Parts: sequence; C-alpha cells; structure tokens
Amino acid sequence: MNWSDQTRAIVATILVAVYIALCAGIYYAQRRKRQQALRNAAALIPAADGAQPWLVGYASQTGFAEELAWHTARLLHTAGVPTRVTSLSEISASDLSQAERALFIVSTYGEGDPPDNASLFVSKLMSLQLALPNLHFGVLMLGDSEYANFCGFGRSLTTWLKTSGAQALFDSVFVDKAANSALQTWQHHLSHIAGTSDAPDWQAPSYQQWRLAARRHLNPGSAGAPTFHLELEAISDAAASWEAGDLVQVLAPDDAQRPREYSIASIPADGRVHLLVRQERREDGSLGIASGWLTKQAAVGEPIALRLRPHSNFRLGDNAHRPLMLIGNGTGLAGLRSHLKARAASGASRNWLIFGERNAAYDFYYRDEIETWQSQGNLERADLVFSRDQIERIYVQDKLREQAEQVRAWIAADAAVYVCGSLEGMAGGVEDALTEILGKETVGQLIAQGRYRRDVY
Repeated sequence: MNWSDQTRAIVATILVAVYIALCAGIYYAQRRKRQQALRNAAALIPAADGAQPWLVGYASQTGFAEELAWHTARLLHTAGVPTRVTSLSEISASDLSQAERALFIVSTYGEGDPPDNASLFVSKLMSLQLALPNLHFGVLMLGDSEYANFCGFGRSLTTWLKTSGAQALFDSVFVDKAANSALQTWQHHLSHIAGTSDAPDWQAPSYQQWRLAARRHLNPGSAGAPTFHLELEAISDAAASWEAGDLVQVLAPDDAQRPREYSIASIPADGRVHLLVRQERREDGSLGIASGWLTKQAAVGEPIALRLRPHSNFRLGDNAHRPLMLIGNGTGLAGLRSHLKARAASGASRNWLIFGERNAAYDFYYRDEIETWQSQGNLERADLVFSRDQIERIYVQDKLREQAEQVRAWIAADAAVYVCGSLEGMAGGVEDALTEILGKETVGQLIAQGRYRRDVY
C-alpha cells in the first residue's frame, strides 16, 4: 500500500499524540498516588485545634530514616500527640523557633556527611547561630560503625542544637546497622514522653530464604577485582516485589548480625533479583565476608538469607516522566541497569548513560544489553569511559565536563540525574563537575526538587 506524504504526516502526528497522552497519564497517575499518600498520612496524624504539633524531621539517604520517622509519628498519634513529618531540608529557622518539641531521625552518608535531603538544612541553618531556648529535642542516629566517623552527621546535628540553646529530652540513640535493640530504646523513650505503653516493639523486616540460582564471572582477565553477575530467586511461594532503584540486604553465615546492602540490578519482570558484586579481599588476602560468600563460597543452588529494602530516594517517583541522566562506575551499574530496564519496559527513551570502568576489553559489564538498548532506541546516549584504555586516565566526571553543553541542555529539558557507584572519587567528582557546569545554586535546586539522587557507597 502506498501512502502519501500527507497520510504519513497524519499518522505520525497521531502516534506522537498517543505517546504524549500515555506519558501524561503515567505522570498524573503517579502524582495522584503521591498526593493521596500525603492526604492519608495527614488524616492519620492530625493536629488538634490550638495544639502545637511535634516536629518530626528526617534525613534519609536510602529511605530507612524516613520510614522510622513515620513510625515515630504514628506512635505519637496513638497517644494523641499531633505531629508534622518532614525532611530536614524543608525545615526553616522559624519552624525551629516556634516548635517546642522536635524529634530528628537522621542517617549519615559516607564519612560523616549529611544525606542529600538534609543538604539545604546544613547549608542554610547549621551555618547560623540560632537561639532555640524553647526547643526540646531527641535524636535517633543511623549509621555503620565500620566507618570511622560513625553517625557523624547525627553528632554534628546534636552539637549544633545544644549550641543553639535547645535542650535534649533524652540521650541520643545510636543505631548501628538497623539494630533492633537500639530501635526499641528509641521507641521506649517515645512511649515515656508521650505517656503510652501499649505500642508493639518495632522490628525490622525478617529475612527470607532465597536461592542462588546463577552466578557468572563478568571480567575474567581484568586488572581489577573479579566481578560477578548473580541471580537469586525466592524459595517461598510469596510473590517478591520491588522497584527499580531498590536494595537488598544479605546476611552471610560468618556474620549473621551485620547485613550487607547491594543495589538490585533487575526489575520484577525478570523473575529474579540480579546483583552485580565485586569480590573484595582484605589486606591479608582473605575474602570479604559477604562478597566472598556470594561470589565464591556459596554454591549455586544454596539458600541465601535476604530481605528486600525499599530505597525511596533512588526510585524514580516523580521523575518517571523526565529525561534521565544515569551516571556511575564499577558495580554502581547495577542500580542504573534496573532503571534502564524499567525505562525500556515503559517505552521511555530519553535516557543518557555515563558509565566508567577500567578497560573496555574486560570491564564492559552488560555490553550486549547496553548496545541493544542503543540500537532499539531505548538509550538515546551512552558515553562509556574506560580509564585505563589510554595513557591519560579519564573518568565519568571528565566526560561530564567534556559534554558540558549537553549536560546543560538536558537539565534545561527537565532531566533528573541519578548517580550510583563509589562514594570516594566518583560521586564527589561528579558533584564537583555538575557544580562547575551548572552552578552551585542550580545543583542545590536539583536536590531540593528531587532531580539529583545518589546511591553511593
């Protein structure tokens, strides 16, 4: 059948209109879902007429501190205490000056840094010397004692509050790797000050038995540490559910008290949880506890203790309708791969991958997938940076500077930026490059708008 140019133009216009309508439908459906969730939360925790609500502020990188903030608010609600739950970056100086009671649930990011949704609080408020003599506060700090500056941001926040004249309601509570005992201490403090004792003890979600279904060495011959693609399937009949951007926590038999977190590299439609794990070795040559267990010691078919962990800060959420810049290095490709899979499944093609590793010949993980996404139009741009394939080493932050004009164009087109990979070197370098290209104020706006998100370690 021969079509005229006019007919082709009409058909193309209709297809574009249908695509735009579909994208708009997805966006507004998600927006309605988010607004309904906020309305439900407000209905659950109301402020009584004339009552001064307790301020419950959270600083959360993976979403766990935010989850605990809502648990805290619900417990206070059972005692008739009105609350206002918000991220730290949405708290103003007047909020603190007017509040009589405030509870802060904060995690520490990297070596003592605040999470992204606390960055504005730190830059705008903690740089000031406020007078807060009427404020009484409590702090729950989440951290990992393997880091030298354990709960560093929580400690800095506590010091600043005390320096500003605020008074502690009780000793700060330190939570090491989501330890249940510390969470119960926090709950008991809340029960005491709220005058209720009938709330059940908080428990972290239980671990489920999964099976190591497949393991594949991705970079034989690489100068870097061995890296493996792993596939795990649930043993129980219960349907496992997660979203692109989420995490898993794995318990190795040699250390059943300290879970290790890994970014999920797959989507539920794959039927299995995929992980991208680098095999770590200590200075004495012994294998890392969790990575050694997953990549070598556990036999294929063996059960693995695992629990899924929502990572609200790295999910797409309101960014589902936006162009996506996905930046990462090494095993950070896992979290980016899950987003690329989700985007390909939804037909969202405005995706730009900027990924770095050592050598293209050995360390180009998931090469066939990436090239297929490119050829099928699911990946608009892909800049692969292999630092040791030339005399002068180059990294993803150098590629960003090289493509500064394109970076500005994508941000002007409302793109969101997702960064996944190593905290040391890459993440800081990427932020420095974005600041140089866009300006500090714009980067701050991206964070405040939820358009700049990081899953780094």
